[in-house]
Amino acid sequence: MKKHFSNFKKYRFLLGELVKKGVTLKYRHSYLGILWTLIEPLLTMIVLTIVFGSLLHRSSDPTFPIYILSGRLMYSFFSNSTKVSMKSIRSHSSMIKKVYVPKYMYPLSSVLSDYITFLISLIVLVGVGIVLNVRPTLYLFEAIIPLIMLPVMCYGIGLILATFSVFFRDLEYIWSVALMLIMYTSAIFYPVERIIENGYGWLLEINPLYNVIVNFRNAIFGQPLDMRALKLSALFSIGFLIFGLIIFYKKQDEFILHV
Repeated sequence: MKKHFSNFKKYRFLLGELVKKGVTLKYRHSYLGILWTLIEPLLTMIVLTIVFGSLLHRSSDPTFPIYILSGRLMYSFFSNSTKVSMKSIRSHSSMIKKVYVPKYMYPLSSVLSDYITFLISLIVLVGVGIVLNVRPTLYLFEAIIPLIMLPVMCYGIGLILATFSVFFRDLEYIWSVALMLIMYTSAIFYPVERIIENGYGWLLEINPLYNVIVNFRNAIFGQPLDMRALKLSALFSIGFLIFGLIIFYKKQDEFILHV
């Protein structure tokens, strides 16, 4: 353990450079640059609120835009970070072949760079909450828990995807389909009660992302943490991280033969 920590400390500067590179490259050819991080979720929220607000008869509910935006922001980070992590080993193949760098740095930098963008996008959530007069409570401090669990989960899944995608290139397309399923079972656009009433509540429980989203929303709307969702999200986050680290370290020496 001490050896791994010393190794991480030795290359922490490189990690910082990889994170900065990930953030800058994302908006390199964009005129709006980092502003798009704020504009895109706002526009998405407006469209989804109009469409689903009408379909679900919640147009008059002032909290519905916050409900949609909070779920959408967390899903966007989950989706983007796992997709970039999956490609991180192959996209840095030239560096891997030339110099030694701990390979776990690549998926980690991908998650951290997207996490910085995600944290910036939360400014939109704060602004919309002020406009819609959603007052913060002491429960808001509980949002720190899901905000920590989410990147841990994404890193664990990213390690798994990065490992398998080196050997199975079609995983990229399979994961896109999986992300669609995760999105529609994360209760981003619709109230949870409808799913539970129809007997499909188990779909929410087995969705690792939903269990994080529900407690993030509870913190925003001044409600205590859902302890069952908290336990499940902790189980998923730690489980994915441990499994990801084991399989990544087991296969990392073979990456150079396939990238």
